[in-house]
Amino acid sequence: MGQVVVTAEKTFKASPEQVFAALADYTGVRSRMLTEHYSEYDVREGGQGEGTVVHWKLAATSKRVRDCLFSVSAPGADTLVEKDANSSMVTTWKVSPATGGARVQVRTTWDGAGGVGGFFERTFAPKGLRSIYDAQLAKLDAELGA
Repeated sequence: MGQVVVTAEKTFKASPEQVFAALADYTGVRSRMLTEHYSEYDVREGGQGEGTVVHWKLAATSKRVRDCLFSVSAPGADTLVEKDANSSMVTTWKVSPATGGARVQVRTTWDGAGGVGGFFERTFAPKGLRSIYDAQLAKLDAELGA
């Protein structure tokens, strides 16, 4: 068993504050950033950053669907951490200043399976999830009016 790590990033023309506010908006912007891989999206508590509890199903493949229930914390004015109650999955969204705007880095980790299945998970899951994040970041860019 090993930890699986997925990262993606994008630079935006909007200010770090605008980008962070958009990412923290689980009732609006975040719901519109979802791709076809997500279903049953439901904000169960809060909706704006810290204290939000949000549910969704993520179909990374047609056979691999994760039922996720994330609790959101904001350990800083530039970071959102989503911890899944149903697994070891943790996703961190970090916004930092960049030339002419802001950069978003998203990093997801979870404890992968062992054996041959774990090998394939560590080999293929990061690429698939990274492409989902790239699509979400492109939707965020459109939301921000780039």
